Amino acid sequence: MTTARPAGCAREVKNDPYRRTSLVMGLGSPADAATAAGKAAVLFAIAVAMFRLTQRRTLADLVPFDWVVATAIGAVIGRTATARDTAWTTGAAALLALLTVHAVVQRLRFQPVARRLIDPPPRVLVRDGQVDRRQLRRCGLTQIDLDAALRRHGHAGTDGVRLAVFEAQGGISVMSGPVAPAGRDEPC
Repeated sequence: MTTARPAGCAREVKNDPYRRTSLVMGLGSPADAATAAGKAAVLFAIAVAMFRLTQRRTLADLVPFDWVVATAIGAVIGRTATARDTAWTTGAAALLALLTVHAVVQRLRFQPVARRLIDPPPRVLVRDGQVDRRQLRRCGLTQIDLDAALRRHGHAGTDGVRLAVFEAQGGISVMSGPVAPAGRDEPC
């Protein structure tokens, strides 16, 4: 008759004091660690190779769908590397699927209708020195956030700011120049 073990308890291996100690202390075996390290290295190499085939973008240039894919790739690599029941080929297939979907979405962004669905629109926060508080709220920004961005661009305030635009990537672009006289509408 076998004794039921609590969930998560591994079978004790007799005559292996290291195995018993590592199971009790939660250290795992050297073989498990080597397997996880090997799977992580293989998945890293596959991810690097796949990223070489796609367009490069810096972290600062990430739009929301880029960030989602980057996070998902990290989760796949981490989970596959450490899970005993997940083969590296499963992780590689997931990476391939994620990067394929990413490439398709990147190409869809060239279509105006799809781009409007995928990318958030740029929003004008300051026009001719005047702050658009409604757009500021829509972007989830405070006046303090805007002031900090303007200072990073060398402005003490909105005077002399022709346009300040909240971009799809989350940054604020600031354009200096002569401010249009009041009452004069000039397209940007």
